[in-house]
Amino acid sequence: MSDRFEIAFAPLNTEPETATVVLASDGLVLGSKGREFDTKSASAISKAAAAADFKGKYKSSIEILAPAKLGIDRLIVSGLGKVGSLTEQQAVDLGGAIVAAIQARKSSSASVIVDVEGSETLSANEIAALIGQGAMLRHYNFKKYHTKKSSEDGNEQEGLKKLVIQVANPDKAKAAFQPLKAVANGVNLARDLVNEPANILGPVELAEKTKALEKLGVDVEILDVKDMEKLGMGSLLSVGQGSVRPSRLAVMVWNGAKGSKKQKPVCFVGKGVVFDTGGISIKPAAGMEDMKGDMGGAAAVIGTMHALAERKANVNAVGLIGCVENMPSGTATRPGDIVKSMSGQTIEVINTDAEGRMVLADVLWYAQDKFKPKLVIDLATLTGAIMVALGKEYAGLFSNEDKLADELLSASRSTGEKLWRMPLDKAFDKAMDSKNADMKNAGGRWAGAATAAAFLQRFVQKDTPWSHIDLAGTAMDGNRNDTNQSWGAGWGVRLLNAFVAEHHEKGEK
Repeated sequence: MSDRFEIAFAPLNTEPETATVVLASDGLVLGSKGREFDTKSASAISKAAAAADFKGKYKSSIEILAPAKLGIDRLIVSGLGKVGSLTEQQAVDLGGAIVAAIQARKSSSASVIVDVEGSETLSANEIAALIGQGAMLRHYNFKKYHTKKSSEDGNEQEGLKKLVIQVANPDKAKAAFQPLKAVANGVNLARDLVNEPANILGPVELAEKTKALEKLGVDVEILDVKDMEKLGMGSLLSVGQGSVRPSRLAVMVWNGAKGSKKQKPVCFVGKGVVFDTGGISIKPAAGMEDMKGDMGGAAAVIGTMHALAERKANVNAVGLIGCVENMPSGTATRPGDIVKSMSGQTIEVINTDAEGRMVLADVLWYAQDKFKPKLVIDLATLTGAIMVALGKEYAGLFSNEDKLADELLSASRSTGEKLWRMPLDKAFDKAMDSKNADMKNAGGRWAGAATAAAFLQRFVQKDTPWSHIDLAGTAMDGNRNDTNQSWGAGWGVRLLNAFVAEHHEKGEK
């Protein structure tokens, strides 16, 4: 993650830092309490606003250097828009935009003065907390392998070490911030995992990363190759058999449902291919370095389990990740090989580059057999075809139950992690039939994302609500935005956390 970054909360009358951000709502309404700071700055802001045609519109900003009588080096006025219509996601994005404005110049510490009335939907304290989450997400950088402290482009994100958010009731704002901080930590953990090079993060190392969750109360179990052989996981193991680095299956269990450890868990399954050469069906060389991110689904599951545990979510949840490396060698699986999955179904390997579904097949089956979950959601950077369909703006959602799909789409809308529902159709399932086995692992050129989902559905047991999220376009190298400037996006953590919080936590949240 980025270097240590502190978010603190303080009363409105606290002496501001040398770099200070004040919020102006639509129409250039500055503050709500008539504070002396606002009075002193009113003239300077009025002049700057007139010169820049600044009217307090959402995420617009102006900067005043060394404003007279204020005793600070920089004053940034950030537009809040209409406070009454501000959404949670807009407040988060505003926090990211504020950090970007602060980082435009070197400042080790800064203040954000949240002196607003709030609205029916968001109080000033909640707005302050959400701004803090957005700041955490935007501040993230991955520079652990840089030997120089600053990048050549001069954008020294690590320069900002502390952000003090001033608000009328800092204790309430801090309390509201704690679960948001937990989610941001989960997102940034997922980003770290996706950004790590594959020579550092192999299957064993990825699985071992889950052990860190034990300090948060998560029970972790790691299955090795012998364990998986005993379970009959021939599909998963066939993917990793060409690598010198052994495969692993990591299981994370959070029993957070108060008074009900027997409550059926929600279950998240992640594809953890730490590097994907394509195997014998080798990929083109151009861009293959990006395949270190082919474990973006597993990273999202680990990050989600971290977020749920750190914020003490009132839910039982299980996260499982299949960790493998897909390499060509004398021991690698060949096109035409037939393997037997844990479900007992046989699979003809048509294309060794269609490996993610082979991993998920056994992990999905194991998850249902062992935990009898109330629902299963798998996440995978599964197909290039989903990017052809949806670009890098949306992840594809496939589901066998409308209720589950609707809950995920609701969480998508509230977090801005966009999902678009895709079809499951009998024609796509038929395309996976094989002459030589129960099924084949690739369905041809057309509807590649849909036939991959149809393959996975064959490993979903009867009456199990299931959704598959293909995040090949959003997990890595996606569109940069106010809260993410990282190659590894940590996409999916906020989505799944909101899904749990909105629909599956018991009692008070």
